[in-house]
Amino acid sequence: MAQHQIEDPKIAFAYLRPSCVLLTKEPTAANVEALSGHLRSVSDGALQQLQDYILFPLRFVLKTPGSKREGLVQAVMEAVTYVLENTCVQSWDSLRDLFSELCLCLCSPKDPGKPATTSEELKLAVLRCLDTLMHSAYGDIVFKLYEPSMLPGLGAAVSLLLALAEHEKARGVQTASLKCLLSLFQQCDCEEEHIKLGRDERFMLGRTLATFLPGISRALSLVISGDLRQGHAVTVKAMRVWYKAVGLVMADEQLQKADNGVAAGDLGRVGELVVKRTPSWCKTTSQRLGLVLQKIISCTSAHPHWRVRLELVSLSHFLLSQCRQSVGECVGPLLEALVGAVNDEEPEVKHRCNAALDEVAHMGQTNDRQDFTDIISENLHSLASSLPRLMRTSDDQRKLFVLNVFLGYLKILGPKVDAVLTSAVHLERISKALMQVMELDVTDVKIIEERTLTSSTDLRPDLHQIPSQRKYFLYFTDDKIFSALRTICRMLGYYGNLYLLVDRFMELYKESSVYRKQAALVLNEVIVGAAGIGVETDTSRIDSSGTNQSRTNQEDLKSSVMSVIEEYISLSNWHLPTASEALEGKLESTTSLVSSSPERNCLQLLPASKSPTLHQLNSNIWQICIQLEGIGGFALALGTDFRLLLMTTLYPVLEKNGDESLLVSQAAFNAMCDLCKACDYSSPKELVIKNSDYLLNDVSLNLARPSIHPHAAQVLAVMFTHSDASLLPLVADVVQDVLTALDLSYDQRAPQFCSVLHSLMKALVRWFPATIGRQKTSSKETQNKECVNLRQFLLDYKKQKELAEGIGVEEEDPNDLEVPPPTSDEDTDGPAEKKELPLHIQIVKDVMERCIHMLSDSNLRIRLKVLDILELCVCVLCEREDELLPMVHRCWPALLHRLTNDDPLAVPRAFKVLCVLGESCGDFLRKRVSKEVLPRLTSSLMKQAEVSARSGPVYTHTLAYKLQLAVLQGLGPLCVKLDLMEADLDRVIDACLPYLSCRQPIRLQEACLSVFRSLMELDPDLCWFSLNELCCPVPYEPPHPRLLPVTLTGSDKPRNQFTDNILTLLQESDGPQEEDAT
Repeated sequence: MAQHQIEDPKIAFAYLRPSCVLLTKEPTAANVEALSGHLRSVSDGALQQLQDYILFPLRFVLKTPGSKREGLVQAVMEAVTYVLENTCVQSWDSLRDLFSELCLCLCSPKDPGKPATTSEELKLAVLRCLDTLMHSAYGDIVFKLYEPSMLPGLGAAVSLLLALAEHEKARGVQTASLKCLLSLFQQCDCEEEHIKLGRDERFMLGRTLATFLPGISRALSLVISGDLRQGHAVTVKAMRVWYKAVGLVMADEQLQKADNGVAAGDLGRVGELVVKRTPSWCKTTSQRLGLVLQKIISCTSAHPHWRVRLELVSLSHFLLSQCRQSVGECVGPLLEALVGAVNDEEPEVKHRCNAALDEVAHMGQTNDRQDFTDIISENLHSLASSLPRLMRTSDDQRKLFVLNVFLGYLKILGPKVDAVLTSAVHLERISKALMQVMELDVTDVKIIEERTLTSSTDLRPDLHQIPSQRKYFLYFTDDKIFSALRTICRMLGYYGNLYLLVDRFMELYKESSVYRKQAALVLNEVIVGAAGIGVETDTSRIDSSGTNQSRTNQEDLKSSVMSVIEEYISLSNWHLPTASEALEGKLESTTSLVSSSPERNCLQLLPASKSPTLHQLNSNIWQICIQLEGIGGFALALGTDFRLLLMTTLYPVLEKNGDESLLVSQAAFNAMCDLCKACDYSSPKELVIKNSDYLLNDVSLNLARPSIHPHAAQVLAVMFTHSDASLLPLVADVVQDVLTALDLSYDQRAPQFCSVLHSLMKALVRWFPATIGRQKTSSKETQNKECVNLRQFLLDYKKQKELAEGIGVEEEDPNDLEVPPPTSDEDTDGPAEKKELPLHIQIVKDVMERCIHMLSDSNLRIRLKVLDILELCVCVLCEREDELLPMVHRCWPALLHRLTNDDPLAVPRAFKVLCVLGESCGDFLRKRVSKEVLPRLTSSLMKQAEVSARSGPVYTHTLAYKLQLAVLQGLGPLCVKLDLMEADLDRVIDACLPYLSCRQPIRLQEACLSVFRSLMELDPDLCWFSLNELCCPVPYEPPHPRLLPVTLTGSDKPRNQFTDNILTLLQESDGPQEEDAT
């Protein structure tokens, strides 16, 4: 179409004239569209010369009195827009008239001050036409629009556009009206060419817009703080219009020029609208703009869309660079908004913010000649003062923004943070703010409930670090907030004076238990930050010395770490009660031996007469965890230099690794992992073994003073866990010390020493695994796989019977007679030549000796622990029957008492020990079990079977049920291991048959089935006969008429409660027989 456009104006005039005349006579939408179609056939040059002629009929349609259809007006707007897009308005009169007519199209006929209630499409068409008009104004004629005489008309247009932006629901209309405002202020940022503003033109614009600034600020602040559903594009446009208008009115370069170029008397009443930007006016306006700015920042600083946050950075940068002297009241909030985006999660926002801060920082001076650093430090002080209040009252997004502002100030100050912190007022405000903000919530009952049932002492020695427990704070829940606080503390340590910071927070640590946990958190991060760990540095903002590195040398860092660790592991801060039982015996002496001031003791260690509250116990647990985290962080900060501190720190860390509290134990294990990383150890195992010499020395010394050092046993238990057999020669003497201490202080220290012995036995089982159990199992499996030959079985039976009757003795093969082997010389040498036992066997015997006496202890917990130790001892001695059997003989009476006459909690544990003993020394125990154990167990099972058969679902939670289940689960394997005879098997079968009832709990039925499966290995015939006595599913017909029929008791019984389980067992027993027959 463009190739055939009319270039000659005369031809174009002749071509367009009929359409223009027709439109003037008949103003219809069809005629407007016809004219628009013809316009596209005319070149831009011809349109320029015919511009007034073409626009006349279109404007005539708009001027026609009476109401007009929206479709007609919209068509006219689109036609005018096309003309203005391709031509320039060179006449002021044309510009003024078109501007007025377009504004009339937007306003309501009845109320010209308000927008018309027309369709969204029509408003968009008018706004687009108005925007095109401002772009098509040629030369300087557009600036006549900003002369004082045009203030009423310009003000009406601005009011209309602001009203559309504020009240219109359609996003498109809002965005178009805001774009028109930008064009009207000559601040449009579109891709088209724009008039370049000189200083005088900017001054004229600023003077004119000063009249409308209050209305602009009010309306746009409402738009910016509007509903999020309006979309980010509207908010961004509104922000841009506002700061561009403020930048024109309050520009520093304009306010330096006298604003008296217009005589108000020449304008009449219009002169009252002219604003003179005097110093007093500027001050008042700056104050009011500060209020508006605060509202804008509060709504946009934490906006979910990153483009809004990016526009806030642009707003702050623009006003600080253009108006920093005239808007002195706004410099603080503007810097705060800019700094708050330093750590924005969006990279583009962060990059733009850093660039803006660089430029602002290099501007040097502000309006009152005050150094930029002073402004930042004042803002930092003000923010630190209000930080606790903001953290209590704001939502999480606002809290995060405030903390990012705080962090941004520190990043901008960089090394000058040190100078700021030398001010006692600043240091006091910042430290107290951190104490209040980082207060932990220690009310959760789960903290103290989580005990080390499966403690870190059961973990593999090479286990990786455990995720640390999440901390809960009083005033925030978002992890990002805690991360920001940690970064702030690290930044303080990186740029600040480490000695000053450590002294201040150690003072708070000692001052009150209220601040102790928070102070420890801050100290941990400050020292880690001083080492440069986890600190983002900005190389562009540095001081005059040209360095941005931490000025803390390694010696200063080591000195600070030593002083903090010394305070952490002091008696009053390390041995805190973490369980309600702790004060009964463990810490009574500790409390009395603390030599610090009484005031300090009462804050954490309670008198022995009082029990600690849940809140106090939780607080103690968290304090110890934080101090352990700190030791791990200090190790990472010092690296291999921390090896020198291992002698003082490793023992306390191992001590807490054996703590009953799960949180403390895990925190200690994580600290051990950090020590390994810092000191170049491959695992906690290597860490313990390489440092075992002085650890064992400390343990040995402390075991001799249990009242002063009650936790030495825990350290030894942890060492056993994280080591291997190479530790055994070193620890042998210490084990003897433990056994001696147990003998001397049995009543007071038995629970702790039992835990140590249990850990030792577990370690020995791990270091010296036994193989006899596996060999026995494999040999029995091989025996079971051999096929049974019926003919050979009968011949052997006949032979044995004849021998029993004395027949055929003389015919017996002399080769079958066993000749005792000759006694070797070694056996005749006597006991003097008895071989020395291996070290671990001797240790196990010594431990087992103590277990024999402690099995009868009155404390149930000790009895249970001793039974566990005894089981492990048997596992280690199982390959040495000469040593095991005498010990079993000695411990049998006490074990029998536990099996037959003890607490329901102890019986299952004792029965488990019996099962292990049966596997290791079955023949030795067969008679004892048959006479002393089986009768009582079976009678108990039979009595309790009636109860469990009538019970409901709650019964499965009772101790009686658990005891039944434990006995049934272990009884079958025990019978097999002991190779019990027929009478004993009859007793077991009679006791178990009631549990085949479908009325029994499911798990008891399953356990009973497992007993019968085990008994079938010993005597399948007896099991088969016993089951068929209860239920015989198949009638057995004699294979020959002369044979009598076999009638079993169960063949005449109807289906009953035992049928299903018996059928299952019979089917399983028939399966192997059929395989053997084939």
